[in-house]
Amino acid sequence: MRVPIGWLAEYVDVPAGTSVEDLDSAFVRLGLEVEEIHRPEPVTGPLVVGRVLEIEELTDFKKPIRFCRVDVGEAVAGDGGRGGVVGIVCGARNFAAGDAVVVALPGAVLPGGFEIASRKTYDRISDGMICSVRELGVGDDHAGILVLGDDAPAPGTPAGPLVGLDDVVIELAVTPDRGYCLSMRGIAREMGTGLGVDRRDPGAVGLPAWSGEPAWQVRVEDADRCDRFSMIALEGLDPSAPSPWWMRRRLAQSGVRSISLAVDVTNYVMLELGQPMHAFDRDAVTGPIVVRRARAGERLTTLDGADRALDADDLLVTDDTGPIGLAAVMGGATTEIGDGTTSVLLEAAHWEPTGVARTARRHRLPSEAAKRFERGVDPEMTTAALVRAAELLARYGGARVVGSAVDVDTRRPRVPIPLEASKPSRVAGVAYPPARVVELLTAVGCAVEGAEGPLSVTPPSWRPDLTDPADLVEEVLRLAGYDDIPSVLPTAPPGRGLTDGQRRRRSIGRTLAEAGYVEAPAYPFVGEAALDALGLPADDERRQVVVVRNPLSEEEPALRTTLLPGLLATLARNLARGQRDVALFEHGAVFPGARRAPAPLPGVDRRPDDATLAAVLGAVPAQPWHVAVALTGSREARGWWGAGRPAEWADAVQAARLVAQTAGVELTVRAGDRAPWHPGRCAELLVGDAVVGYAGELHPRVCAALELPPRTSVMELDVDALPAAPVPVGPPISAFPPVLTDLALVVAAEVASADVEAALRDGAGALLESIRLFDVYTGAPVPEGQKSLAYALTLRAPDRTLTGEEAGEVRQRAVALAGERTGAVLRG
Repeated sequence: MRVPIGWLAEYVDVPAGTSVEDLDSAFVRLGLEVEEIHRPEPVTGPLVVGRVLEIEELTDFKKPIRFCRVDVGEAVAGDGGRGGVVGIVCGARNFAAGDAVVVALPGAVLPGGFEIASRKTYDRISDGMICSVRELGVGDDHAGILVLGDDAPAPGTPAGPLVGLDDVVIELAVTPDRGYCLSMRGIAREMGTGLGVDRRDPGAVGLPAWSGEPAWQVRVEDADRCDRFSMIALEGLDPSAPSPWWMRRRLAQSGVRSISLAVDVTNYVMLELGQPMHAFDRDAVTGPIVVRRARAGERLTTLDGADRALDADDLLVTDDTGPIGLAAVMGGATTEIGDGTTSVLLEAAHWEPTGVARTARRHRLPSEAAKRFERGVDPEMTTAALVRAAELLARYGGARVVGSAVDVDTRRPRVPIPLEASKPSRVAGVAYPPARVVELLTAVGCAVEGAEGPLSVTPPSWRPDLTDPADLVEEVLRLAGYDDIPSVLPTAPPGRGLTDGQRRRRSIGRTLAEAGYVEAPAYPFVGEAALDALGLPADDERRQVVVVRNPLSEEEPALRTTLLPGLLATLARNLARGQRDVALFEHGAVFPGARRAPAPLPGVDRRPDDATLAAVLGAVPAQPWHVAVALTGSREARGWWGAGRPAEWADAVQAARLVAQTAGVELTVRAGDRAPWHPGRCAELLVGDAVVGYAGELHPRVCAALELPPRTSVMELDVDALPAAPVPVGPPISAFPPVLTDLALVVAAEVASADVEAALRDGAGALLESIRLFDVYTGAPVPEGQKSLAYALTLRAPDRTLTGEEAGEVRQRAVALAGERTGAVLRG
């Protein structure tokens, strides 16, 4: 919300000597964040109001040029006996003799360092310049000269204050719960309270005695979503009447573009009173106005030219022809105010906020009206806004009200809120006497009954956010001053260091970083499209998601059940930005969405009971800690030392081994099959008999869907499923020499190397110190459908030197057990 200080001063008696910095501090004390302070560029020298007396058209040049005689009052009195009349050459054509304009006289310096001097041009002496909005630095309009209007002051009056050259604009960040601050009326109320000065309410107007039949027939079919609908009719509007300069200036300062008098008036009243309005071309409206829900198949072309399919939840303003407006969001094109509109229907209503928010998001129409309605507006302002708009249209456009106003009002009275007078003191730790609490709540606008003990507080109509005692306590603390609340740090308990789980997670992160992976945390949200791209089956448990009630994005409304979507999206983003060799990791919580009872919504007026707390905690999903890696490109860079090595599925498996090693457990790897991995290149990761994760190449269809290179490899592992590491024991050290022996076994291609290794380990027994797979071979002379696995075995006895016979027996037992379990035969 942009707040021009000059406009604010019309409603608040700002104390003399109050600087912009003082106002900035006052806004902050009231809980309103100041985003920026906009100061106009300085203009020095004579800048005055002038009145065009006569215009001479100069036709002897390539482009039309005009020589104007302009009365600038006493500004140049005594200059050659011209009596305050100067000649100025100007090329603009949007003004005529008799118009009031802004004149920069010789000696003036305009924004950008543009100095004005008397000079000869087009065979005439030009003593100054007639200025446009852009030349004055108060707007971007450079289409023509700034014409001040019939109510402009006398020639010679300084023009700086008139055009806003000394008017500072303070831009505020208004939180969603304080929609009343999206108007000058609300800001003036806050500032008057904060500064302790008198203020004037621009909405304190009565309904004039408009006579005759009601302006239009109106019927509201959905009173729950529209509890007040007000309307008046006007005729005789001059469609060519321009908006007055002061109104266009204030709209520009507020970031609103000037369109036409009728539209500008509705926007101005919205900024002034906080009540959005809509103007219909009365001649284009057929039959009575009906406020209702949309019906199947209905469509509406809105003012932005978009043809929109309507939803059954959309609330509409309709006539006999169908929808003519998307209620509280945007009007329809069929009843738009045009260049020839002379009769107008003005509508001001109060709409239910959540329905407006749903409609605005559904149609992607974040209009200024919707922004205010979804935050809550004052329902008392509908008729006040009509009165104010009718007054402005009558004054500047010659319009007159026809008939009486329509006011369909079905509002219910607000329910008082009980409040203990001592509660603000208990919450803040600051003594607020009951009389002070009543005083501050009254300053907010509340009606307070009772002076001691329990208070009955009825919030004002413009504060729909005040619904609970906690809201009232916050208002007391805010107006009394947050600075009065002491900052008391709690006593820190003695530290106990990191838990085992925290140490494990940090160690895993350090290990992967040391292995060349870059941590890339992602948002913990996922959408159906991401799960579809991974090719997850319909019955996959990772599709059972927990949906967030108020998601940050409609495309990603659920909590993630796997780390892969976010990690792969980050990988694709890095590839799109020119990276080629990328290795990323992420570790964090996932949220399996098994069947759960819905979480209750406890109130804030009291502490939830034990049953409610148990229900809330029971609805919280499990949050196991996962770690995942994704890599593509080269794992080892090429150079003079060699050709390098591309990343492959084995690197993903090795990352899992590093994680398990860091966690202090032993990992077993065997062939697996699970989306989104390639069925033939997927490794199942086990600790004991429990599956804790998967690693390998992504399926080619997944790579294509996510625009990733072929053979992109990923790993995901459940860290919380890893058992606690045993107490580390130093390895036994033998002084006796080892026996090193290699053996190659031929097995069927589908046999997992982990099964062969387990059989060799069991067969070798206690004399086996280590075993390592160092070669996998297929091809002649190994028969088709089989593979050769070569292992290096280290044998050692703790108390003696092994003989060749003992080593041979161990080797034979190992080969025999491998053959019995896996069908392995010793390769010749």
